[in-house]
Amino acid sequence: MTTTTPPTPGVQLLEVSPEYAGQRIDNFLLARLKGVPKTLIYRILRKGEVRVNKGRIKPEYKLQAGDIVRVPPVRVPERDEPVPLAQGLLQRLEASIVFEDKALIVINKPAGIAVHGGSGLTFGVIEAFRQLRPDCKELELVHRLDRDTSGLLMIAKKRSMLRHLHTALRGDGVDKRYMALVRGNWASSIKQIRAPLGKSNLRSGERMVEVDEEEGKESVTVFKVLRRFGDFATLIEAKPITGRTHQIRVHTLHAGHCIAGDSKYGEEGFSKEIRDLGGKRLFLHAYMLTVPLPDGGELKLQAPVDEMWAKTVERLSAPI
Repeated sequence: MTTTTPPTPGVQLLEVSPEYAGQRIDNFLLARLKGVPKTLIYRILRKGEVRVNKGRIKPEYKLQAGDIVRVPPVRVPERDEPVPLAQGLLQRLEASIVFEDKALIVINKPAGIAVHGGSGLTFGVIEAFRQLRPDCKELELVHRLDRDTSGLLMIAKKRSMLRHLHTALRGDGVDKRYMALVRGNWASSIKQIRAPLGKSNLRSGERMVEVDEEEGKESVTVFKVLRRFGDFATLIEAKPITGRTHQIRVHTLHAGHCIAGDSKYGEEGFSKEIRDLGGKRLFLHAYMLTVPLPDGGELKLQAPVDEMWAKTVERLSAPI
């Protein structure tokens, strides 16, 4: 059942306090307009209905302390009536936590769950955790994983931790490693792919990422072979040095070795053979994470693959 919610009364004027300096305007609005579809937030930004210091701005504008943000009337759910999520999903996400302290949550995100609502989805990981941790008023995603990618995902419980980790991500302080099952026999000589990536929209409106030598942004991924399955498939480790959308998926394709189960950049024949072995998912998993902590320490985490992945690889390695 859907319910309508009353519009906020008139225009909101929000003054940016110092702790939000440097945050992008789109992320600032996503955090404040809880429950408002992401598509609507980007629409009011694009149409110039959101103003900063009475001027139009782009979604990537970074706020400064003292900025006055004008927000037009939008529909938001009442604070005491969040969209209720299925208990099964909440329990699954609660069980996926691999680390939690007073400032940070890290989960082993299951494949198939989006990190946030939008694009037709009413909820994602962040909306679920706002219900699971109602006393944490500053919960924010530190980074993102594609919906079909599983593995380690960080959620900050405090603004100070969010800022610290964003700074670490912009530098080289965070070490993220992924596992991917790719088609064919990956050559040991392919240790790094440096290929600029750009986004393009197809006629259908679907957004694709592709190697674009002229206008693409610099993108670098380091690779290592973990296990071979003859000439049929290879299990590899991918370490993204840059953090572009779909970077690993497009770089493996660029190398001639698409990822199993990738409906966007993969090869259907290979994916079908993996599905026939029981592997009905994208075989990309963020399995290792090392992050610096504000006190000077370091957090090192690993996340196991799910049962479907493990059993598929087991069948791959079984003698015929």
